[in-house]
Amino acid sequence: MRALHAEWTKFRTVRGWWLGCAAAALASVLFLLVGTVSSNAYQGDADPLPTGPGGVAVNDSFSFVHRTLTGDGTLTVPVTALTGVLTDPDGGPGRTTSGVTPWAKAGIVVKSSLRQGSSYAAVTSTGGHGVRMQDDFVHDRAGHLTGLPSATAPQWLRLVRAGTTVTGYDSADGVTWRAIGSASVPGGTVRAGLFVTAPAALDTTGGGGSSPATATGTFGRPSVTGAWQGAWTHTRVGDGAGTSGSYVPGTSAGHRASGDGFVVTGAGDIAPVVGGPALGPAFTVETFLVGTFVGLLVVGVVAVQFATGEYRRGLLGLTFAATPRRGRVLGAKAAVVAAVAFAVGAGAAALSLPLGAARAASAHFTVLTVPASEQLRAVLGTGLLLAATAVLALSLGFLLRRSATAITALVAATVLPYLLALGGMLPGGPAEWLLRLTPAAGFAVQQTLPRHDHVLTVYAPATGYFPLPPWGGLAVLAAWAVLALGAASLVLRRRSA
Repeated sequence: MRALHAEWTKFRTVRGWWLGCAAAALASVLFLLVGTVSSNAYQGDADPLPTGPGGVAVNDSFSFVHRTLTGDGTLTVPVTALTGVLTDPDGGPGRTTSGVTPWAKAGIVVKSSLRQGSSYAAVTSTGGHGVRMQDDFVHDRAGHLTGLPSATAPQWLRLVRAGTTVTGYDSADGVTWRAIGSASVPGGTVRAGLFVTAPAALDTTGGGGSSPATATGTFGRPSVTGAWQGAWTHTRVGDGAGTSGSYVPGTSAGHRASGDGFVVTGAGDIAPVVGGPALGPAFTVETFLVGTFVGLLVVGVVAVQFATGEYRRGLLGLTFAATPRRGRVLGAKAAVVAAVAFAVGAGAAALSLPLGAARAASAHFTVLTVPASEQLRAVLGTGLLLAATAVLALSLGFLLRRSATAITALVAATVLPYLLALGGMLPGGPAEWLLRLTPAAGFAVQQTLPRHDHVLTVYAPATGYFPLPPWGGLAVLAAWAVLALGAASLVLRRRSA
C-alpha cells in the first residue's frame, strides 16, 4: 500500500500528467463532434428505426394478408411458388431482372399486433435457405425442407398457437408434419396470416452496393381451426424501405385471389438491423465512440512518461532505494495508470453517447439503437480498453526507456493496425488477422453492431465488424499488456536504475 500511495502521490502532483488525462477525455469528445459534422450530407430527415423485443433496432416491413385470432388456433397453407424482381445495377435506369434474394420470404406469421417491432413467430419459405422458423427478429431455426417451393413440390407450412406458445411445422406433402420449434408470442388477440417480404440484393464482394428487390409468394388455400374472426385483409406493414431495401420501381405491395389461395407481393424485411451495407447511412454506438483512439493515444503518452520521466530525471534510483522490491514499484505504477485511464475512458464514453445521440437527433439522422446493457458494456469496455493500453504503454516505457521510442511502438501496436483494418486499407483476410493478433483487438470491446447469419451484409473489418467477440478482443489486448508488464518486471530486476 505504501508503494501505491507513493506512486499515486507522484502522479497527482505532476500537473502535466493531469492535464494530459483531461486532454484525452476532451479530445475523445471533440473528435466525435467534429467527425460527425459532415454526416448531415447523408440523410436529412430520417425516421427512428422501430425496436423489437429487448430494444434491438429492427426492420419490420412486409406485405400481410391476415385475420384476427382471439385464442388458440392453427393456420396451415402450402407455398407453391416464390418468385421476384431485382433491379439490375448494371442494366441502366429502370432495368430489372427476375430472381429472389437469398432471404426473401413467403410464409405464415402470428404477430401480436400490426405495430412495427411487435413480437411474432413465423414459418417461411426463403429464396436461398429453405424453410425457416423465425421469431422476435433475432431467432432463426432451419426447417426440414430445402430449395424453392413449386407447384409440383409445394412447401407446406403450419403454425399452432396454444396460449402464448406458437409452434412451427413443415411438411412436404401436407400429411406428415415435423416440428421445427416453438416461440412465445404475448397477447390475447393477435394477427395471423400470410406474408411476403424481400430485403435488398447486396453486393458482398466488396462494392457494398444494394439494389431494391420485390418478391411474390403464391399460396394455396389457407386452412384454419380455432378462434378466428373476420375476413382476410391485406395490410402493408411499414414502408418497405427501412434499411434493407425497397420496392423495385414499378412494383408495389398487394395481393390477389388465386383460386382458393392468394398471390402476395412485398418487399422490405422482418429481421434485426445489422451493420455494413445493409445498415446504410446511420449513427451507431461505435460512431459515438470514434474519438476513443485519440484519447487512447494521449493516455498512452502520459503512461509512457510516467515510466520514462524518472529515468530522464535520474530519480528512479531514489524510488528503488525507498522501495527495494522493484516489482512492487512497477505494480503500483501500473495500478495508478490503469485506474486513471479507466476513469478517463469510461467517463469520455459515458459523455459521448448522449452527446452523439443529441447530435444525431439534431441532424434528423437514423440511429441504430441497441439494448442498454450493450451500451453499458461499450462504456465500461472503453474504460478497460484505455486501462489495458495504459499498462502496455507504461511497460513499453520501462522496456525502451525513451519516450519517443516507446510511443512509436505503442502507436505501431495499437492505433496503426486499427486504422489499417477498419479503414479498408487491407484485404479482409489480413485485416482480420491484425484484429485477432495485435493489441488493436481490444477495440472489439466497443462493438455493438449485431451479427446474424439470417441477415445478409458484409461482415468484415472495413464495415465495422471485428473477428473476435467483444470480451475476446479485450482479452487479447490484456494478454499483450500482461506479457509486456512481465517483461518490464524482469528487465527492471536485472537492469541498473
